[in-house]
Amino acid sequence: MSQELPFESLYRHGFARVAVAVPAVRVADPEFNAERTLEAARQAAADGAVLTVFPELGLSCYTADDLFHQDALDQAVGRALDRIVAESAEIATVLVVGAPVRAQGRLFNCGIVVAGGRVLGAVPKSYLPNYREFYEKRQFAAAREVLDDHVTVAGQRVPFGADLLFAARNLDGFVFHLEICEDGWVPLPPSGFAALAGATVLVNLSASNIVVGKADYRRQLCASHSARYIAAYLYSAAGHGESTTDLAWDGQALVCENGELLAEGERFADHPRLVTADLDLHRLAADRLRMTSFADNAHDHRDRLTRLRRLEIELPIPAAAVPLRREIQRFPYVPADPAVRNERCAEVHHIQVEGLSTRLAATGSRHVVIGVSGGLDSTLALIVAVKTMDRLGLPRENVLAYTMPGFATGSRTRGDAHRLMNALGVTAHEIDIRPSATQMLRDLNHPAAEGVPQYDVTYENVQAGERTSHLFRLANQHRALVVGTGDLSELALGWCTFGVGDHMAHYSVNASVPKTLIKYLIAWAVATGELGEAAEEVLTSILATEISPELVPSAAGPGDAEAQPAQSSEATVGPYELQDFHLYYLLRFGYRPSRIAYLAQHAWSDRDRGRWPDLIRPEDRHEYDLPTIKHWLAEFLRRFVQTSQFKRSTLPNAPKVGSGGSLSPRGDWRAPSDAVATAWLDELRCNVP
Repeated sequence: MSQELPFESLYRHGFARVAVAVPAVRVADPEFNAERTLEAARQAAADGAVLTVFPELGLSCYTADDLFHQDALDQAVGRALDRIVAESAEIATVLVVGAPVRAQGRLFNCGIVVAGGRVLGAVPKSYLPNYREFYEKRQFAAAREVLDDHVTVAGQRVPFGADLLFAARNLDGFVFHLEICEDGWVPLPPSGFAALAGATVLVNLSASNIVVGKADYRRQLCASHSARYIAAYLYSAAGHGESTTDLAWDGQALVCENGELLAEGERFADHPRLVTADLDLHRLAADRLRMTSFADNAHDHRDRLTRLRRLEIELPIPAAAVPLRREIQRFPYVPADPAVRNERCAEVHHIQVEGLSTRLAATGSRHVVIGVSGGLDSTLALIVAVKTMDRLGLPRENVLAYTMPGFATGSRTRGDAHRLMNALGVTAHEIDIRPSATQMLRDLNHPAAEGVPQYDVTYENVQAGERTSHLFRLANQHRALVVGTGDLSELALGWCTFGVGDHMAHYSVNASVPKTLIKYLIAWAVATGELGEAAEEVLTSILATEISPELVPSAAGPGDAEAQPAQSSEATVGPYELQDFHLYYLLRFGYRPSRIAYLAQHAWSDRDRGRWPDLIRPEDRHEYDLPTIKHWLAEFLRRFVQTSQFKRSTLPNAPKVGSGGSLSPRGDWRAPSDAVATAWLDELRCNVP
């Protein structure tokens, strides 16, 4: 199916558009209600939704009370259903409508699934409320009283029962289940067992009346259901037109997914409401796949789950491209909302400090050694080290900080390193590594030792190695721990030298912090006001510095304050903002490359779409077209899958800080060092235009 759809269509990439409708109704007027239902269904179909959900008893109205036992109303509901079934043949969406159904000598409150001129099944309500304002047992029988697992609806004999799963054969992962109002409020709702049996889209047709505070409770209930069951939850409550003899109705329409509210309609509206949302079926599947306890829980209830009936259906998927309307965050590791981002930064900072302080206490060490370059990573690590000393009640002088200029160290980064060390009150030193590095190059008979400009990988790594060698020996001398500075993004791309400071340490604090988050952690530290004005000034300079390893001299020479670095990390490994995006979706969910490219295109192809974190200046707000995304994604896949795992297999200890994952070989990521990336690169090449 996916190969036949345009690349731009959300249905090709595991998304599905659904709709929740709350049409205006008239009590006991099925003809009017059917007309409003069909209008909403046509609107949803025109918008590309494959499933449209309506409220409980929407064809008759929930508040008909004893009129439900009147033959005239029953016959009118039958005619309304006949019309909806007939006209559904020309409406490209699956309808889930609420109606009373007489069967087996009883009356059942049902959700009825209709599509393509057919009734696909009918689901009776399981739990009938008979307390406070509810007296449903006066009119209806519960699902447990069903005597036959089939019923005749609109002249068609169809599956009947609360045990039905509707599985789309033409859209992987789209399996929906119906429950009705109170069913979702009981301690063990039917949808829970349906989810364990494979349902990913849980539907609730409701007629919940409104009282103060109830809307918030419903919202929390639906969101928590979707989180607990790793599913989508669609909720449609009765609204305008229901009888207000004793109650009022707000028509709340909700779409939640795995704990997140995707969409909500206007309440208390006297006009029809249609709420749509694009569900991410692949994300739900990825989370269920990794959560082993989900499958274990299903196994423990297998006797009940095997009694559920799975009905295969065909969804009316549009052949034309349906563009994704769901917001995809450009920076999945960095919340765009400042308040949420500040909370995230505070949490990450406390995790880092907790990790380092616990390690110091466990080893009995009172000092740390750290190399300070004037770049982002070492700056964040230095802040963590300083705050760790504060927490332990030790003087900041116990942080032994060293800047170690080499052949290409710029005056700006060198000056910023000194200013930062002084501002934070650590013990500051400088060790010029050029003499020892030159001696190493001379021992290797490297031309650069004699002034020949051969700036190869040996030339670069001699400098990195000299710095790390000094740090470890300094740690020996002072009975200290070396604090590592390398970040998650560099480890993912292999943009670190094996066995040196951005790879090896006694304890690393940044190893699961992505590059795109680091500048916000630094900015958050400034905003706390705990570092002092002098630190704030130099940190502002560091945040504006181009990311570079500074291992190759620039034409202007290292002493020129205006000289730009001869090396740009992002020119080699790709823009960190884009590569962090790729990393998140590959590491967190294991998506195929073409899906990652599709998401990246949606997020990054239009700089005016969506919100930007406030540290990103307007002139730095980039956009990337699909060919550019494809190029850098291929570079990421080669580096991540094939060429750099051996570095990650030997990582030092470091705390995991986020649900986006870490690359610790003892934790989130265990992979062979000799894997090849052919499967990933072929999938990217074949499926991305």
